Amino acid sequence: MKLVYFLGLMFSLANVKAQTGNSILKTDITGNTLLWEISGNGLTAPSYLFGTFHLLCKDDISFSNALNQAINNSHEVYLELDLDDPATIMGALMLMNMKDGKKLKDLYTEEQYKRISDFFMDSLKTPIGLFQRMKPEFLVSLIYPKMMPCSSATSVEESVMAFAKDAGKEIKGLETMAFQASIFDSIPYEKQAEELLNTIDSMERSKTYFNQMLAAYNNQRLDEIEKIVNTPEFGVESNQDILLDNRNRNWVLQLKTIMKKNPVFAAVGAGHLVGKNGLIALLRAEGYTVRGLENRESK
Repeated sequence: MKLVYFLGLMFSLANVKAQTGNSILKTDITGNTLLWEISGNGLTAPSYLFGTFHLLCKDDISFSNALNQAINNSHEVYLELDLDDPATIMGALMLMNMKDGKKLKDLYTEEQYKRISDFFMDSLKTPIGLFQRMKPEFLVSLIYPKMMPCSSATSVEESVMAFAKDAGKEIKGLETMAFQASIFDSIPYEKQAEELLNTIDSMERSKTYFNQMLAAYNNQRLDEIEKIVNTPEFGVESNQDILLDNRNRNWVLQLKTIMKKNPVFAAVGAGHLVGKNGLIALLRAEGYTVRGLENRESK
C-alpha cells in the first residue's frame, strides 16, 4: 500500500519556548508531533513544516492553536500541488491515463481482470470499463475510501487551504501535476497493476495496514509512522527513491530559496518527513534548526 502521507524523526528537545510573531510556540518534548519549526541558517523568521494525510475522516481533522498561528505567521502556504489552481485539477484528469495506448486489460490475465472487474462493480458500484486507460496506481487510490471507518472522508490539505484562504495567504505548489503524473509513468504499469490486484485480493489485510496508518497519524506517533513507512507492506520500498527521496531533495532545494525571502508554511504528505532522507533530516543537514512544536490543544 502506498500513501504519501507521514511525518517525522524521533526528536527529543529541552522544553524551551520561542518567540514567533506575536505568539509563543512551545517546543514539543514528546518527540511526537506533526508540526515543526524551521529556523536559523540565515533565516530572518521561522518557517514551518506540517505533515498531512491525504484521506481522513472529516470529524478527525482539527487544527491546534499552534498550527493556526504557524499559518498566520507565514507569508505563503505551500502544498505538494497548488490545489487552488483549477488548471491542476484539469491536468490531473488529462494525465491519469497510461501512455502508448496501454489498457488495463493488457496488464492482466482474463481471470485476474475478472476479479478486478467484479470488485469494482460489487464494492464500488462502478464498471471497471470507465477506467480502462487509467494508471493502476490511481485506481488504488479509489479503493481507499472503502477502508475508511466513516462515510465522510476528506483530505487534510483541503482544511489547510480553507484556513489559508481565510487568513489571506497565497497558496502555491512544490510540484506540478505533470511532474507527479510522470512519477507514476516511471514505475512500470505491470508493477502498479500487481499492487492493485494485491490490494483487492487482500482487502482485510489492506484495511488493517490502513487503519494502523490512520491511528499513527491521528495520535501523532512518529515512531510508529516511520516503522510503517519502512515496512514492505507499505509498498514504497522498491520505489522509495522515486516516490520519496528524490522529491524530498528537490523540495529542500526549493525551500532553501523560498524561506530566504519570506516565512512559509509547507504542508506535505507526512511520509516525506520521516527517516534519514526525510525533509526534517535533510533540512538539519543543511544547517537549519528543526524543532517539534506542541500541537495538541483541544479542538
